[in-house]
Amino acid sequence: MGDLLGVAVLGAGHMGADHIRRLDRVVSGARVVAVADPDTDRAKEAVAGLDGVSVHTDPVSALEAPGVQAVLIASPGPAHEEALLAAFARGLPVLCEKPMVPDSTGALRVVEAEARLGRRLAQIGFMRRYDAEYRRLKSLLDGGGLGRPLMLHCTHRNVSSPPGFTSAMLINSSVSHEIDAARWLLDQDLTAVTVLRPASSAGAPEGLTDPQFVLFETERGALVDVEVFVNCGFGYQVRCEAVCERGSARIGDEHTMVVTAGGGAREEVAQDYLVRFADAYDREVQAWVDATRRGRVTGPSVWDGYAASVVAEAGVRALETGGRTTVELAPRPDLYAEVSR
Repeated sequence: MGDLLGVAVLGAGHMGADHIRRLDRVVSGARVVAVADPDTDRAKEAVAGLDGVSVHTDPVSALEAPGVQAVLIASPGPAHEEALLAAFARGLPVLCEKPMVPDSTGALRVVEAEARLGRRLAQIGFMRRYDAEYRRLKSLLDGGGLGRPLMLHCTHRNVSSPPGFTSAMLINSSVSHEIDAARWLLDQDLTAVTVLRPASSAGAPEGLTDPQFVLFETERGALVDVEVFVNCGFGYQVRCEAVCERGSARIGDEHTMVVTAGGGAREEVAQDYLVRFADAYDREVQAWVDATRRGRVTGPSVWDGYAASVVAEAGVRALETGGRTTVELAPRPDLYAEVSR
């Protein structure tokens, strides 16, 4: 397979720093050769102890650094479009964290830019497709033994929301994972969305509509509901139950360590996504590195990223209007006609 794949990492925040650690200590076949972040001190801290890594404030200069053969984008969502187009212009394979591009218009520009190349360069970071439990559920549904899926019941809970988190972000940031997971698990597009708003929790910051109950309709008549609660206060929980014609299957029940001491017992609950989905992130990045070194691109496509942005925008409109909102996708380019969801 040759030498190590030289990767430029764009963004050295919470997600970017974890990917830098992953590429250095967990994933085989790659090394970090450049990092870009507007905060130079943060970038230097993220690569402390790594040899031969250049630090940049400008993403484009990082792409052009010596030894860069591929790009991992972990910067904030609004910066993704420019970085993706710059990588495409240089023929660099990309792993881009979600959201690919927050707005559907920009996401469609990325789809069209890659389609003009006539080949895929980007994999989008919907890591749940690499989680062992999600993959088992996907295999079970694809096998058909339970019959046609009728409903997905989903739960997405966070301990607390970060500063500046908005009501819309419950959908376009948090529920975007369920949007992609539902499309992938059911192999169906989502066609409409309704958002119900129970009374907000006392633990939610002032002005934040939390929790929310999001209902998706699919092209073949299945329903997907998502309880999203980003200030539950006790842990990070992601669950999914598929209800089919001849049975059901549920994933996400915590099979974690139980500590017994002092006359009692307690079960550990993950506190954030980097803990709950650590193995999924490891498998996702390893799969990307392996495919890139073979000259291939696998995994979720920019079309999947675009579809998630369109559905999320419809969800935000449904939240704002209180009504059912339909989802309108652009025609799918031929490049993605055979890409499995």
